[in-house]
Amino acid sequence: MTTPARRRWMLSSLLTLALAGAVLLVPRLAEAGPTAGCGRTPTLTNGTHSIQSSGQSRSYILSIPNTYTNTRPYRLVFGLHWLNGTANDVATGGADGAAWAFYGQKQLSNDSTIFVAPQGISNGWANTNGRDVTLVDDLIRLVEGDLCVDTSQVFAMGWSYGGSMSYALACARPAVFRAVVVYSGANLSGCSPGTQPVAYFGIHGTHDSVLNISSGRAVRDTFVRNNGCTAQSPREPAQGSLTHITTVYAGCRAGYPVQWAAFDGDHAPHPVDGTTATSGTRTWTSAAVNTFLAQFTGSPSPSASPSGSASPSSSPSPSAPSSPSPSPSSPAPSSPAPGGACNASYRTTNSWPGGFQGEVTVTAGSSPITGWTVQWTLGSGQGITQVWSGTVSVSGSAVTVRNVSYNGSLPASGSTTFGFLAGGIPSTPSLSCSSGA
Repeated sequence: MTTPARRRWMLSSLLTLALAGAVLLVPRLAEAGPTAGCGRTPTLTNGTHSIQSSGQSRSYILSIPNTYTNTRPYRLVFGLHWLNGTANDVATGGADGAAWAFYGQKQLSNDSTIFVAPQGISNGWANTNGRDVTLVDDLIRLVEGDLCVDTSQVFAMGWSYGGSMSYALACARPAVFRAVVVYSGANLSGCSPGTQPVAYFGIHGTHDSVLNISSGRAVRDTFVRNNGCTAQSPREPAQGSLTHITTVYAGCRAGYPVQWAAFDGDHAPHPVDGTTATSGTRTWTSAAVNTFLAQFTGSPSPSASPSGSASPSSSPSPSAPSSPSPSPSSPAPSSPAPGGACNASYRTTNSWPGGFQGEVTVTAGSSPITGWTVQWTLGSGQGITQVWSGTVSVSGSAVTVRNVSYNGSLPASGSTTFGFLAGGIPSTPSLSCSSGA
């Protein structure tokens, strides 16, 4: 747990570095589509490399899909480290390992994404005279010139100072970045000019002791305005609830959604519902961000039509209503559960080429239950990649999910949900539910 003195030092350091820089660069306009690297034999390789930028030698870590082919345009994601973090922390997942590499997105990418982790000067992103924006410009030029990139799917994400730098990139390069994800960020790396729309997902703890949640709300609201969304004050969880609430803003320009996830916790990118502990292997944020990014499959529409209504949720982030993915299916019908028993129903909440997100609702019968187990059989080609709000075991095609500590006890007719990500084509499974501790 971070001590008060440590928190004050982190905040002081962030603010000191932030005041040193401002962004004063003109955005690069990009034509959506494949890049010059398509069809070329690549010379770039995985690993740590150096690049000259703004007269300095800078470093970055590149991760190219194992199945890379130069005839397919790939997504490009920049993962930005926190104050006193490193590019290696982002690229490897640090103590949480591969499941948390690039904020959990590498494992969920299904080999569809080129990842870049730049290294900040003095392990931060002061962005003095726009040098860090220029570094990203130079890296994009390098990668797009050598590898096959879909320029309509370039993203940035980061935590704390890295989130602040992601915000600066959205402000400075709205024609380059399709969307950004800001974990516990603030306006520390500048925002210039900050007047154009970019799809935005902000995640912040309600009692963040390093960067108060008010700073996260402020940077979020830049893109609430820019994206033409209806202003509102989204619901946020009560302290002690150990939950999160995700809101999709209403009224946003088509293709420019804004999402906001507030969680009952401190300064962390990987909170876990039901506990004060944090974990890159158990957090709900990986799946929420993956779902948010999955909706972007091309250039945004020039239409300014609204994209739907806000939807507070305590489950991983739903897709914005403008998502090209199929509409969520209704829960599979099920008979009422007898006393002391339970039933389970399923719905597909999102899908994309090669994968989908599902949600299962567990409902107690006419008597309370103190634990539950849901089982089903995977369809051909399906494979579970991540589960939240449940503990999973898989044997061949047989899937078993049991409750976790905070959602096993249900009152009569009470319900709870768990979610999962899977590879393959979505289908509606036949679920069985049994109760008991």
